[in-house]
Amino acid sequence: MKVCSIGIGLIGGAFALALKEHYAKAEIWGMDSSTTHLQEAVELGIIKGVARMNQITDFDLVVISIPVDAIPAKVNEVLPLLNKNALVIDMGSTKKNICEQVENHPRRNQFLATHPIAGTEFSGPKASLSHLFEGALMIVCEAELTRKDLRKNIFEIFQQMGMQLQLMQAKAHDQHLAYVSHLSHISSFMLGKTVLDLEKDESEIFRLAGSGFASTVRLAKSNPTTWTSIFKENKAEVLKSLRAYQANLSLIEEALNNEDEEAVMQLLNSTSRIREIIK
Repeated sequence: MKVCSIGIGLIGGAFALALKEHYAKAEIWGMDSSTTHLQEAVELGIIKGVARMNQITDFDLVVISIPVDAIPAKVNEVLPLLNKNALVIDMGSTKKNICEQVENHPRRNQFLATHPIAGTEFSGPKASLSHLFEGALMIVCEAELTRKDLRKNIFEIFQQMGMQLQLMQAKAHDQHLAYVSHLSHISSFMLGKTVLDLEKDESEIFRLAGSGFASTVRLAKSNPTTWTSIFKENKAEVLKSLRAYQANLSLIEEALNNEDEEAVMQLLNSTSRIREIIK
């Protein structure tokens, strides 16, 4: 199996490492806009070397792990260059716009829209872990539009890596991820900003911050470029979730302003079901 990974960051690098671990004969080549990433990936043994777009026809699988707003154009660029038995997949955190932008391509059946629910707050090939996808959920959107034999082969690869498959439609994916992922990242980024704005002595943040604060702002360490593109691509659903979040913040602000302890307690208790959902 000869694979080209377009984008050798955390996800692209981790997928390459996982492929090599489970398929000893897999030959991984890479492309990236960052020459530093490419050099690190070669030095770390993540990829064999640097690929060129005019070599795409040589690959059995092309994995695209770049900012989501750049994915549709890249998929449309890659598809005409594939050999007839090759597949291109993307690892983007939004799916609706990507699927819409490729839906009329004559070789649409050689594309599969995927999103691994895996990652860390770190980025770059140095952050890549071969076991990142073990036990992770792999969301697959509009799988019925991908050629059956190609779909079967990549599903076997995902399962060999230890991933659990979840089939979804692209619109539903973006709605759900806005609530459980995109909103949490915005909250983390903005909490970090608020504390930095209010606390002028940064040494006190380090000295006084407990594990609760550290875990809450952990996501603020994530790559801003990656998340700016995600928020832009999923704008409608992100704004919907933000409005709901702001409404709840206003409720607790009002209760505190009115010194209404019972209202505060009711608001806190109203989230008790989350303990049963996420254990």
